[in-house]
Amino acid sequence: MLGNNIPEVKLGIIAVSRDCFPIALSTQRRQNIVAAYGKGVYECSVTVENELDMVKAVDEVKGAGCNALVVFLGNFGPETPETLIAKNFDGPCMFVAAAEGDGDMINGRGDAYCGMLNCSYNLGMRKIKGYIPEYPVGTAEEIADMIREFVPIARALIGLSSLKLITFGPRPQDFFACNAPIKGLYEIGVEIEENSELDLLVAFKEHENDPRIPAVCEDMAKEMGEGKYYPDLCVRMAQFELTLLDWAEQHKGSRQYVAFADKCWPAFPSQFGFEPCYVNSRLASRGIPVSCEVDIYGALSEYIGMCVSGDTVTLLDINNSVPQYIYDEDIKGKYDYKLTDTFMGFHCGNTPECKMCSSRAVKYQLIQHRLLEPAGSEPDFTRGTLEGDIAASPITFYRLQCDSEGVLRSYIAEGEVLDVPCRSFGGIGIFAINEMGRFYRHVLIQKRYPHHGAVAFSHVGKYLFEVFKFLGVSDIAYNQPKSLPYPTENPFC
Repeated sequence: MLGNNIPEVKLGIIAVSRDCFPIALSTQRRQNIVAAYGKGVYECSVTVENELDMVKAVDEVKGAGCNALVVFLGNFGPETPETLIAKNFDGPCMFVAAAEGDGDMINGRGDAYCGMLNCSYNLGMRKIKGYIPEYPVGTAEEIADMIREFVPIARALIGLSSLKLITFGPRPQDFFACNAPIKGLYEIGVEIEENSELDLLVAFKEHENDPRIPAVCEDMAKEMGEGKYYPDLCVRMAQFELTLLDWAEQHKGSRQYVAFADKCWPAFPSQFGFEPCYVNSRLASRGIPVSCEVDIYGALSEYIGMCVSGDTVTLLDINNSVPQYIYDEDIKGKYDYKLTDTFMGFHCGNTPECKMCSSRAVKYQLIQHRLLEPAGSEPDFTRGTLEGDIAASPITFYRLQCDSEGVLRSYIAEGEVLDVPCRSFGGIGIFAINEMGRFYRHVLIQKRYPHHGAVAFSHVGKYLFEVFKFLGVSDIAYNQPKSLPYPTENPFC
């Protein structure tokens, strides 16, 4: 579904062995892990005891096309060679260790529990990043499970290491909340290319009468269904879609993956002749995020969410409270949430159609129509949004942000979209997150987060947490239970 803009993880496993322990212990335990994991992991034939073994092993897994690696301490392990594996391998490395219990506790004891301590210490001294799970010691079956959980984390880290963020236009006036230092991008290895809206307009005009347009129009009509789109807008929207796709290919440079952060108002609709929201939603469905209002860190957050969930995502305003009458009619007594646990997530129409209710349709942007077109007139160039209620689903609401001081910080909160009609406009859903009211005040407001949040359509908080932690984000906020007050929470309230 997400196309080729999300990396495919090709795993390898290398076992290491301290030379005063039986090498057969590490080799056999490695084989047991591969058998427990099943297909999808390349088993390196070299068990590493020294630096020369390390070179051979890394060359072997690179030659096999591996882009992520499991370094397995089948016994105590050699500190220097095992950590140099991560230094010399181009990709994320997870370090795990064998639990005891598979036989002889005299000649068959491996002491990997002890070896993991020295491994971590050595990684730190060398300033080498290695991924270590919550509890990194286990049986073959338990380590196979750790490897499965490593895959989405590795996919995000690989993607970020080869991601280019492409922007068009400065942030809209009075939307400075979307503005943020690009310093944080460079710190995590992401490239950025900033362009003018004029660059985009010129490229759009050059795609007029592109021979591929009819096929894109046909695909749009098939996707939406009869009566759910504006036939007279299809050519322009298809032209724009091809413009963005071609720009991505022509401007990747040395990078493999892309995400866009575009300025979508106020000049865009009048100059291009439509709102870009529906096109943005279609690209998101293919794994290419296109954030609104030049929200650079919104696009970055979306991309990370796509990698860890393996599914499309969206970007929404944390928009408005749920009215008491809707809560009383459709939520109270049916769902176990307080009114303050709920809110409406909204945007003009960038959510992929596959995540919306069947009533979704391409419509017009009411707010922009009020602002840009004559009062009382029929919508014209403000058409092009994808509107309707977002379908009920488990969700993770999250964001990675570089604050005004240049410090990376993040939040993660799991919840759900309720199966409740919103009775409003735009792409919109009623979201429920436990203790949202406190989270809203003591994280989102207190830590000065912007109004945009990324939404993954599954519970992937544990993977996002591990990715953010690996990237060096020290402030990873979450919706704390009532029993765990926030530092700024008044204990007398």
